[in-house]
Amino acid sequence: MVSGDLISTSVTSEESLPAGSVVTTSGRISGVHRIGEPFVDALPFTTDDLVRLDVALTDCTRRTKVRFNIFIGDLGDDTAAGADAIFPTTPEAVRSVLIAVSPNQRTVEIRSGRAVADRVTDSVAQLGTSAAVSSFGEGELIDGLVSALNVITNAIVSP
Repeated sequence: MVSGDLISTSVTSEESLPAGSVVTTSGRISGVHRIGEPFVDALPFTTDDLVRLDVALTDCTRRTKVRFNIFIGDLGDDTAAGADAIFPTTPEAVRSVLIAVSPNQRTVEIRSGRAVADRVTDSVAQLGTSAAVSSFGEGELIDGLVSALNVITNAIVSP
């Protein structure tokens, strides 16, 4: 969910993690991969896509001093309520932005924390949503997320 990494919300304790994995202080799960062993998980994105997303998240966070989080998955029947429920569990929620995408429902929800609400206004969130949706329509999920991050960042940084 943060910095381009996918986190399963069902993992709640370190005891349930596979050997060689740890929950970092930011809430991200970091694990080892031994050279020569195949990945057993079917990853939804290529490594290049994940690197692009990670670079965009890092760059946008550094430029704005706002923590950006991304959630991709089912937000439930009421996507707004689903995003509202997920947002407080994200790292540094008070000073962050969550871009939540529910691909099967074709929904994008953006939330901002109390400490950044004056900078990440509804109009800024709408700009980010518009940037994402144009790429999503072409089947480019990562491009849409990177576009949304860049548009939101530029709107925050520009006076």
